[in-house]
Amino acid sequence: MMILRPIQQNDYSALLTIAHESGHGFTSLPLNEELLQKKIDHSVSSFAKQTSQPGDEGYLFVLEDSETGEVVGTSAIEAAVGLDDAFYHYHLSKVIHSSRTLDVYKAVDILTLCNDYTGATELCTLFLKDGYRKNCNGKLLSKARFMFIKQHQARFAETVIAEMRGVSDENGNSPFWQWLEEHFFSMDFPTADYLTGIGQKVFIAELMPKYPIYVNLLSKDAQAVIGQVHNNTRPAIELLKSEGFTFNGYVDIFDAGPTVEAKVDNIATVRNSHDFIVEIGEQTGDTMVLLANDKLENFRATVASMSFDERAKTVVLSQQVADALQLQTGDTVSATPV
Repeated sequence: MMILRPIQQNDYSALLTIAHESGHGFTSLPLNEELLQKKIDHSVSSFAKQTSQPGDEGYLFVLEDSETGEVVGTSAIEAAVGLDDAFYHYHLSKVIHSSRTLDVYKAVDILTLCNDYTGATELCTLFLKDGYRKNCNGKLLSKARFMFIKQHQARFAETVIAEMRGVSDENGNSPFWQWLEEHFFSMDFPTADYLTGIGQKVFIAELMPKYPIYVNLLSKDAQAVIGQVHNNTRPAIELLKSEGFTFNGYVDIFDAGPTVEAKVDNIATVRNSHDFIVEIGEQTGDTMVLLANDKLENFRATVASMSFDERAKTVVLSQQVADALQLQTGDTVSATPV
């Protein structure tokens, strides 16, 4: 059984392994042992913190194979971005160049540096090991975060965003960054990405072009990847689109990957999940159901095959599933079909 739970201090070595495997472009897990330990410390304190509004909390989850005890994936939620450090994006929009005298009308794409998502909740740090990219593991890793947000909604903003990894090759070279590097920076993409991941962002404000960039002045390769995702990220963005997330023209300042957004109340899993009273017994049926308890520090979620009636007031769980979710008869569980 696969169980999603908050990260713990003894998960450090597993998180370090994931940071190694995730590769270039995975900004939220830089290969820095001190920073990874700080991320764990910050997550543990965030889950323990009493708060009724989004702040600098960061909630880091891991996916554990209950049979082996191996941690096989991770995902996270940042309660509110940009409150301490500026949170940069490029916004893709159009300007019109026209002349009635010459009968010329032309719409031109531009990229404008902005901080429009300051204060939004961010979904981040989603990674699943190769051998486990099957069944419902990816959906559990991603969708369970929506259950957590619904159950503790006061801790999060009304707008939820997710930055999608943009196009880069196996060596971490980004066509979009190569153009920026040539004209404004003397720093390769992996270095810039790493510095951002460890919190050293001041160089962005110092060196980024201050005025809108005309897209048609970029190299053809750079133009081609604006708003496009890395091949490994396609399943993740398709899942978010199915949840109601949309692309509104915001792209990453390094690799031009798209950022998608949704209002919490419009997210499908938030709308469709309901609370049920737990009964423990023989679990039958073949509907794949996402289940989550309503705890904070002891949050648990899993996917199980079972009989499921959205109109019922109760749901029957096996003792094994109930134990995994730390639930007893009479407790409340959130559930929705996967």
